[in-house]
Amino acid sequence: MRTPWRTVLVLVLGGALVALFLRHVDLRRAATEILHARPEWLVVAFATGFLNLAIRSYRWQYLLRPLGHTAFRNVFRATAVGFAASTLLPARAGEVIRPYFLARTSADDQRVSATGAFATIVVERLLDVITVLALVSSYVFVFGRNAVQANPTAFQWLTWIVATAALGSVAALLVLYGLAADPDRLGRATARIARMMPSVAAMLARLVEQFARGLAVVRRPGRLLVALGWSFPLWLTIAVGIWAIASAFRLPVPFTGTFVVLALLVLGVAVPTPGAVGGFHAAFRYSATTFFAAPDAAAVGAAFVLHLFSVMPSLLLGLLFAARSGVNLVSMRDLTQGADRHGVTT
Repeated sequence: MRTPWRTVLVLVLGGALVALFLRHVDLRRAATEILHARPEWLVVAFATGFLNLAIRSYRWQYLLRPLGHTAFRNVFRATAVGFAASTLLPARAGEVIRPYFLARTSADDQRVSATGAFATIVVERLLDVITVLALVSSYVFVFGRNAVQANPTAFQWLTWIVATAALGSVAALLVLYGLAADPDRLGRATARIARMMPSVAAMLARLVEQFARGLAVVRRPGRLLVALGWSFPLWLTIAVGIWAIASAFRLPVPFTGTFVVLALLVLGVAVPTPGAVGGFHAAFRYSATTFFAAPDAAAVGAAFVLHLFSVMPSLLLGLLFAARSGVNLVSMRDLTQGADRHGVTT
């Protein structure tokens, strides 16, 4: 799909989600709710944004270790820049920019393949899905059994979604394990397939082999379990931020109830709008009002503030780190487009 058409599609989709979010909303009441939010809980929510960015960076550094040594400061900067790019650009551009930025700004003795680093981001996303599924399952089957009885229909379809996503995650993990099992053989097989296109055969074989090498952690169950272990404090920190916002707006959402909100937010941010605008807000509003009977105006106000606090830490730090490295928004966009045309490489 050509970039202009993709941009138009993303803008239309984002506009539709914003319209859905604002449907039947009393914006004056929502603004009043924001003005009367409890400031001490807002401070807690804002602080969790920096903490989860640090934990996410440490987990990524751990996933990168089979590829080579990388300093935490470089990984932290690349993570912040990547998430800032995803806030400002459509189609989650930061997922491509993050490994590029790490590869281009690291010292020679700490440089890893951008393609291999991108493969670790694929593993990250899979670990995130598994962690969120575990958390929401704990609420549906353990902590929120009374809530399930109060709203059986909503929880029934939520359980169906969780079960479907769990099967998809297992299938994806098996595919990644197969790709990671023998990078050299995968590279040779790709080279044979690409003989019909000699001009790109070598590059294609190299990219596939580097990507498979980036999945090295999948071949090591112990390392994969440790990375999964770090995923729980990461997402529990995000849950604390959501709970703090709910407390600031006096929403009747218990801490374990934020696991349901997390699951819906993961679906909402999957829509590739810049900064997940629209999808994030609609998902939060729906989860708070449907599962916990939160007042609509308060849920709308909380959605605005939660989204702002979710993107602000990485946006502020990311733009600062990018500026220091001579990277601006235009170069981020050009970098993403170049990756679309040629694939992720060093």
